[in-house]
Parts: sequence; structure tokens; C-alpha cells
Amino acid sequence: MKIAMVGQFPPHVGGVGVHIHSLAKKLVEEGHEVYVITYPHKDIKDIDGIHVIGTKGINIPGIRGLTFKMNAKKALEKLLKTEDIDIIHGHYLFPAGSAAVEVGRKHNIKTYVTAHGSDMFEMYKKQKFMRKPLKKVLKNADKVFAVSNALKSEILNTGVPDINDKISIHWNSVDTNKFKNNNNEEFSNIQKPIVMFVGNLIKRKNVNVLLEAKKLSNVDYELVVVGGGPLFKELNKMVKNDNIEGVTFTGPRNDVENLIPSADLLVLPSFSESFGLVLIEALACEVPVIGSNVGGIKEIITENVGLLINPNDAKSVSTAIDKLLTDKQLYNTFKSNARSRAMDFSEVKIPYDEMKK
Repeated sequence: MKIAMVGQFPPHVGGVGVHIHSLAKKLVEEGHEVYVITYPHKDIKDIDGIHVIGTKGINIPGIRGLTFKMNAKKALEKLLKTEDIDIIHGHYLFPAGSAAVEVGRKHNIKTYVTAHGSDMFEMYKKQKFMRKPLKKVLKNADKVFAVSNALKSEILNTGVPDINDKISIHWNSVDTNKFKNNNNEEFSNIQKPIVMFVGNLIKRKNVNVLLEAKKLSNVDYELVVVGGGPLFKELNKMVKNDNIEGVTFTGPRNDVENLIPSADLLVLPSFSESFGLVLIEALACEVPVIGSNVGGIKEIITENVGLLINPNDAKSVSTAIDKLLTDKQLYNTFKSNARSRAMDFSEVKIPYDEMKK
């Protein structure tokens, strides 16, 4: 079969891109042909047998989405002139999902959409003018996937007609061959425990609470912040102005599989999170985790691999970090169970009705 996907894709960095890449790669391995229409980037190229199509427009996060729906629709229409596409799959409800659904309905092609989290937890909840277009996507898609039970519940609460009949869970997955304890020495110059954050430096990820927790901690550790984003300068300024010692900013990296194994702990203190892909990546590397007691994070972190914290309380964060860095028995228990938990998310499942045996 021929499948066209729309959404973020490498070389763009992010959880949605990882999700699409894993699914597309699996489809190619099964003998299907996959085309991915993604945001503009100067380094767009086919990878792993996947045909990658970059759209026109400005490649600036926060701005590129304004024109992506229109440009993605144009790219889909152009693709349909040369390829007999069987399935269209939009990842992230808007703009990618909206473009996918509109073209799919026009050409009577089965259309799936995947909600990935902030499209519902942030866009739907906090931008009231987006509720109508998001509901339209959910209503007009043939099938809707959510990457966690928390996200599924959020979608069901929209009250879209018949949504319960067409929504199902399609978990994120982790490549356990790529993410593993590889004894990497990326930070071999750091002679103390490493507590790591990996992700976009945006308000929702709540990285500033890690800096506040660092000031409260009774344990000497290095906080390594991996990622870039609009708050990069502000967070660096906070470290300087508050004289917070032991903080390293790496900037954005596309090789986090080489960085995470160096960590003793990985912390995800987000205010909201539909899943938390980086958590299962860390667990696959045998790294214990700490995460906010919210959303999909609660579905990943079990009592034998990590701790849950209150993202609004820096003391809760610092206490959890201190506990794991000082309680060796608890730490070793979490570490020994980590990869086994990651294996629960190691299988990439093809979710389409047309391919289920």
C-alpha cells in the first residue's frame, strides 16, 4: 500500500518526528511505500527508504505553522497526481491533521490523524479560537489516534459526535537498539552525578524549576540541559544572575542517544505532557527517571523505575533528585528495572485497519 504522512520529520527535531519516523520505517520494512510531507528545511532528503517531501515557507518554529497547512495541502495534491495513495495520515491535529483531512475527504481517501499532546493540552485548552478547527479535524477524520490514555480522555471530553467509536491508543515507541547503555563518555570531564533534561526550552517544559531545585539541593550534581528554544537565553541568564553553579547547557542536539547514557538521572518536569518520549528513551539507556505527576508521564513512570513530582514545587523536585542520588538501594532498583520497562514500548505497531491481520 501507499501511505502519505503529514507532519514534523527529520531533520526537524522532536517527539512527533521520532514517532512518524518509527512508523514509516516499519511500514517500509513491511513492503509498503511511504511519503512524508514535512516543514521546510534545507537538508530535506529521503531516509530509510522513506520519500521525504519538504514544503515551501519559512523554517522558523512558531511561524512556519501559519503557512504549513496551505503548503502541505498543495504538496499532497501534487503527490496525488503521480501516486495512487491509499491512506493519508496527519500527525498533530493542526495544521498537519487539518491539511490531511481536507485533502483526504476531497479525494475520498481513508484519513487518519494522531493527536500528540500539546495540540489538545495547550492549543485546544488555551487558545479558544482553535477549538472549532480542532473539533472539525476530529469530526472529519476517519480514525483518530492518541498517544496516551490521558490524551484520549482529553479528546473524548470535546464531545465530538461519534468520537468514542473512532478513537484508539497508538503508543509512542522507542528504538532499543539505538537507545541503550553504551558507556558513552560525552561528559567524562564531569566528576560528579549528572542530572539531565532533554527537550525544547519552552514554558510548558518548566525547565526553570530545575534551576530552582538546583539551588535547594543538598547534593552536589551537574545539571545538564540538552535542547534549544525560545527560553535558552533567559535560562542562561537566570543561571548567571542567581549564581547557580554546576549547570551545563548543550544547546540543541540530534544525537541524544549518545548523551542520555551519560546521565545518572533524567528529569522531565513539564506542566503538561501527553506521553514523554524522552522518558522511555532514558529507561532504555538504564537511566532512572523523575517526572511530573501529570498526563501520560504517570502512565510511563511506574513505582519501580522512577519518582513522580509536583511540577509547581521546586522543593518537590529537589527532594526527589536528592533522594535518588543518596539512596543507592532505591537507585539501583530503578536502574535494574529501567530497560525492562522501556521494552514495553519497543514494538512499533502498524495501526491501520487495512493492515490488521
